[in-house]
Amino acid sequence: MLRAHGQAVAYARALPTTEGRPPFIITLDVGVALEVYSEFTQSGGAYIPYPDPRAHRIKLADLQNDAIRQRLRAIWRDPLSLDPTRISAKVTRDIATRLAALARDLEQSGERSKQAGPARVAAFLMRCIFTMFAEDVGLIDNRAFTELLESFQDPAQFAPLVEELWQKMNTGGFSTAIRKKLLRFNGGLFADPSALTLDRNQINLLIDAARADWRSVEPAIFSTLLERALDPAERHKLGAHYTPRAYVERLVLPAVIEPLRAEWENAKTAAALLDQQGKHKKAVAAIRDFHIRLCGLRILDPACGSGNFLYVTLEHLKRLEGEILDVLEQLGEAQTLLEMQGVTVDPHQFLGIETNPRAAAIAEAVIWIGYLQWHFRAKGDIHPPEPVLREFKNIENRDAILAWARVETQRDEDGAPVTRWDGRTFKIHPVTGEQIPDEIARMAVERYIGPRKAQWPEADFVVGNPPFIGTARMRAALGDGYAEALRQTYPEVPESADLVMYWWHRAAGLARAGRLRRFGLITTNSLRQTFNRRVLQHHMDQKKPISLRYAVPDHPWVDAADGAQVRIAMTVAEVGELPGILETVITEEDAGGEGREVEIQRRAGKLFSDLKVGVDVAGCGSLKACMEISNPGVKLHGSGFIVTRQEAESLGLGRIPGLERHIREYRNGRDLTQSTRDVLVIDLFGLDADAVRDRFPEVYQWVLERVKPELDQNKRETRRRNWWLFGETNPKLRNQLANLPHYIATVETSKHRFFTFLEQTILPDNMLVNIALEDAFSLGVLSSRVHFRWANANGGSLGVYVGDIRYNKTRCFETFPFPDPLDDQKARIGDLAQRIDHHRKRQQAQHPGLTLTGIYNVLEKLRRIDHPRRAASENSHAAVTDNGKATATTEEAVANSRLADATREEASANSGVAMVDSGDPVATGEGKSPPIDRQWPPALGSATSHGDAMATGEPLTPKEKTIHEQGLVSVLRTLHDELDRAVFDAYGWGDLADRLVGRPGGATPWPEKPGDQTQAEEELLQRLLDLNHQRAAEEQKGIIRWLRPEYQNPQGVVADTTTQTEAALDIPAAAETDTATARIPWPKALPEQVKALRAALDRHPGPATPQHNWPEPSKTPKPSALRKYWIPWWPWDKRGRKGGGMRGRKENFFISAV
Repeated sequence: MLRAHGQAVAYARALPTTEGRPPFIITLDVGVALEVYSEFTQSGGAYIPYPDPRAHRIKLADLQNDAIRQRLRAIWRDPLSLDPTRISAKVTRDIATRLAALARDLEQSGERSKQAGPARVAAFLMRCIFTMFAEDVGLIDNRAFTELLESFQDPAQFAPLVEELWQKMNTGGFSTAIRKKLLRFNGGLFADPSALTLDRNQINLLIDAARADWRSVEPAIFSTLLERALDPAERHKLGAHYTPRAYVERLVLPAVIEPLRAEWENAKTAAALLDQQGKHKKAVAAIRDFHIRLCGLRILDPACGSGNFLYVTLEHLKRLEGEILDVLEQLGEAQTLLEMQGVTVDPHQFLGIETNPRAAAIAEAVIWIGYLQWHFRAKGDIHPPEPVLREFKNIENRDAILAWARVETQRDEDGAPVTRWDGRTFKIHPVTGEQIPDEIARMAVERYIGPRKAQWPEADFVVGNPPFIGTARMRAALGDGYAEALRQTYPEVPESADLVMYWWHRAAGLARAGRLRRFGLITTNSLRQTFNRRVLQHHMDQKKPISLRYAVPDHPWVDAADGAQVRIAMTVAEVGELPGILETVITEEDAGGEGREVEIQRRAGKLFSDLKVGVDVAGCGSLKACMEISNPGVKLHGSGFIVTRQEAESLGLGRIPGLERHIREYRNGRDLTQSTRDVLVIDLFGLDADAVRDRFPEVYQWVLERVKPELDQNKRETRRRNWWLFGETNPKLRNQLANLPHYIATVETSKHRFFTFLEQTILPDNMLVNIALEDAFSLGVLSSRVHFRWANANGGSLGVYVGDIRYNKTRCFETFPFPDPLDDQKARIGDLAQRIDHHRKRQQAQHPGLTLTGIYNVLEKLRRIDHPRRAASENSHAAVTDNGKATATTEEAVANSRLADATREEASANSGVAMVDSGDPVATGEGKSPPIDRQWPPALGSATSHGDAMATGEPLTPKEKTIHEQGLVSVLRTLHDELDRAVFDAYGWGDLADRLVGRPGGATPWPEKPGDQTQAEEELLQRLLDLNHQRAAEEQKGIIRWLRPEYQNPQGVVADTTTQTEAALDIPAAAETDTATARIPWPKALPEQVKALRAALDRHPGPATPQHNWPEPSKTPKPSALRKYWIPWWPWDKRGRKGGGMRGRKENFFISAV
């Protein structure tokens, strides 16, 4: 049955990632028993015994039980209805709502609220919560606490009787309140047994909460909701979203659980082989040794909040422990002996650091609740050893990244406290009626004395979700003193990095020092941007480097602090030069509850610091040829600078000479992507305040009343002093644009990447990237899919909307190697670029509601209609090796090497269940699947909230047809296709044009592209990277291909005119390592031998056959040692000679399935 389970799991993992995974697999010992395993995320996680290790095995006689039959029926008909988190989430939210009502009533109840502030109310309710849970799971008699509450005739009886109960729960012994003997709970929770005095209504609220089913509480979300319920400032957020458990598991599994499960599979395999060889004691020892190691692990969340990451990790480790004990039981080992010896996974292994004292207390309690839930789920009515709760002090209430000797209030030279605006409080301006900062709302500026790096407790794994605070908000959120102390203490972390990167840096440093096995952290999805990526790159470039083992660059998330929907990145890292898995969210849809259901695309290979697999564009360098001609626009730092045309006229525009130079046309990103706002901007650059007041008094008063109050609170003294000017006037950009009739602009963050000419009279906003070039050739090259592929690979994402891409001028433009075309090629590209720019502007002028976003949405849909997503059997999503050549994905290679004769049809059943007979290579179950909330497998090409219905070949909607007609989009499409081909020809890469021109993804990312397109795009990236390196080498020799020589090179140094098609790419080839033939150490221990062979199979780039060159053990194992693994294609014959294979029926089995 173990082999059958391994075989079924391998079949499930061999399915294309676009189809998802079945939520259940069932193994069958015909006529004896069924074993049921579940994986409700359907994203490639581990299949675990369902509903738990005690009850997952269904014997033939058990089928007489109606509940068992109902469970099996639901597995086939409605599998996701059995997901326990769906049931527990509703119960949990209901309980939290009742507790919030009680907490609110207690805090507002007259005299008692003075005696019982929020902290005391929270502590009281925590004791109530655990007592309710204890009676429901059987730690105290069923309904004992509830009946005590119901028995009070006089509310005055409540406090003394409940205090007596809690005193006895603390020490153990007979309780007169409930007339029962109690276990000793201890643990600190009941050390203070004090109870509040409640009135009748409050007791009734407590009774309502006690009547809930506390066994079904989901600790992973209860912690967040409880924190909101007990905190008066956060209680209004109780109905807000919380972080779904599935999101948490998406990080916890690769960060902690998957490497442990890989070890467990090796230990099981070794034990099975030893037991078959008659070495029973060694088989037991192999399992016991792994269990002892598991119970000694320590997992740290250094920003644990209310503990949901720690709880989810705890539950998965308890599930794994349940499987271990189940195997030991099958081997004849008594489970209870291990418990008596104290060898078990328990809360002392789960460490946390949290600054919020209430959250820290909740985290500790929730971990214990989760642990005890699992204890009774796995062991029935057996009580845990006393004391039930132990005070491990594993959750520390302190700062995780900064420690200090003391904090002082900063004082000025007169000794008065230095204060600043609190950053939150506003008032109404008496003249304008607009909100402005309230200068009276002040807070002290603090100084941290003796700052140092905070120490982390020893741990094997780190996992967590540090706070989302960007560098721009750090001072406002944490205070100037803290921000300065942090940067003083961590000079190696760039000042531009987000706060979360200090956690990443600490974890990476500990891993490289050998103090961590692996770590996984949630960050903002700006991780890929240069200011955060530098932290990753630093640790990946060391002699003992960090490798990313898993990454999701852009994923939906729910911020636990306020329930806000945000976008995040996930990364898991460990020491060594190791491959990783990249998961990309390709579609999302509302889940009908918390969070969003996502469809994931997986790719394997070397993960780079930009969270990409394939060509390492992060290694490209800036080119002098592209420098000093691109810049973002101006930053206003005051909304009062923007005026309507009517307001501008009232200020004197058209009436006062010279004002037309200071009230100008203004464009931001939305003006380009959507419809222009038709606003102007007051630009007083070049004038001092006196000149403004003398020449333009109306403008002076306008800015004085609408801009100055806001800038008066700005932290930068220059902005406060120059309040009539923009926060960033950008004189460099003004100089670049001077004397140009027009310039090229693109939106920094946008779904579609397009470029356009803007007139020189238009002042651009800072969210536009502006390129000081006037020639149409440059516009054409930038508008091509060649540049788009480069920009998309080098850019990041701010995650404002799903699929938004960011154009970082340093990474996307200044590194881009332009072609060196022939004159006729240059003229052709310029002509097509002008036609495209004129076409769009003409159609928008004729149809004012027409937007470029709408136009390019339709254009991309037309391309996808002509090139629909291919069937999963064709769409292999080829991965790319370091040199850019496409190969089969590691996932496919592993599946092929493990399962030589397993086909995808054999692995998938319409019912969503993979079912394997333990006696046959494969047997699939068939069953009807009526409509449910989400069927498995999902239909290919199903519509999603992204608008990826485009991929199905669906016709244009009526709205899209209107856009198509108004924008003449098919005409625009032909112009873009011709431009793309012309640019490819200018590079001399016509072979790529044949494979890419006209395909989807020319102006916006398309993650569902077929394998041949992925391969062609990776080849394009590699050629551009090679050309970047060639140009950089040329520039080292003084040969620079200036884009605007009269501005960039006024001294007149002439570049070599050799074209890139004539010049040899004089770049040293990367040293090739034949990993297939490298010698590998042959370990002594059987589990380690299993691990070595599995690693060899996993590294193999395709199906494993005797003809391939296998890794050669540094010490050739004996034939008998190899034969026991039942590997038919291991390249030694029975006499130990290479090239042979083992024969016999057992050749159906592979090491990975044993």
